[in-house]
Amino acid sequence: MTNLENDLFLRACKRLTVERTPIWVMRQAGRYLPEYRAVRQKYDFLTMCKTPELAAEVTLQPIDLIGVDAAIIFSDILVIPEAMGMHLEMHENRGPVFPRPIRNEEDAKNLKQIDPTVDLQYVLDAVALTKKALNRRVPLIGFSGSPWTLLAYMVEGQGSKNFSKVKHLIYNNPKLAHSLLDKIADAVAVYLCAKIEAGADAVQIFDTWGGLLSQDDFEEFSLQYIRKIISQVKGKDVPVIMFAKGVHFNLDNLAASGADVLGLDWTMNIGDVRKKVGDKVALQGNLDPTVLYAGHDKIRLEAGKILKSFGEGRGHIFNLGHGILPDVPPENLKALVDFVKAESGRYHLNDTKAQP
Repeated sequence: MTNLENDLFLRACKRLTVERTPIWVMRQAGRYLPEYRAVRQKYDFLTMCKTPELAAEVTLQPIDLIGVDAAIIFSDILVIPEAMGMHLEMHENRGPVFPRPIRNEEDAKNLKQIDPTVDLQYVLDAVALTKKALNRRVPLIGFSGSPWTLLAYMVEGQGSKNFSKVKHLIYNNPKLAHSLLDKIADAVAVYLCAKIEAGADAVQIFDTWGGLLSQDDFEEFSLQYIRKIISQVKGKDVPVIMFAKGVHFNLDNLAASGADVLGLDWTMNIGDVRKKVGDKVALQGNLDPTVLYAGHDKIRLEAGKILKSFGEGRGHIFNLGHGILPDVPPENLKALVDFVKAESGRYHLNDTKAQP
């Protein structure tokens, strides 16, 4: 961590002493920035993902323009199913589409084990190129979707309101579901490890659709596979963040997953979660993304509530409770970042005691 000019994010991930609370936001390299849209007008989304120079360019934009404390590589969670052999299309109004989704054993047989250095080399090149361009300014985060979230897209073929097809699969053919989840978990683990080897300083696992599952189903079809991934990635000695949207139950189990950081959506009270999980993990979050539609005074008020709720001491990474929305004015995000930087220092004045 000492080779970075700003390692606040990494220190907070490990619950080490910081001078102030670090801040980055999910989807920070994206459509809310005019500079991103200027690039996007020239290239389609997948071309941007698969062209390392373009991915690096938009990854760097929020570092240069907004001043966040960490970069997250520009990519998409669905590059893994594509690498496993599924044809992926990006439709402007519908989002990602797999024209031939996985519905049965025969479909599953067509999935292959991935070699990230062959099938996803363009992502690794983007990581290496971005790392070089960052020039030690801030850490770089790599990411992946969780096996359950990836499976949901792979079976549905696209986004869904109720994800009935993947629910039908887990209830009527759990053996196939577990076989697929196990294979996806292996792919995610080798992919994240390869990203770390390419230069990622931390990794985040997005379980976007974890909240679709009941408590028992979440343990069976999601959390056990996330734990498997974390156990394989932890040997790389970089922080692992787990973000499970809509999962309010069993916070102790989430905190015991092996992750260094637990990401929280905006519907949770970060202070209550801290009291419950104690010092097991750092916490990341969790401003409601729609607050960034408000005026600057309101943004500062709501951000201040979260800082106060978490309270004094180490182990907090400020973030939104989900991704920044595409029609948010960039100056509103800048106001949030500037406020957290200016205000959070007072919560760390006594943060000088030895690591517990």
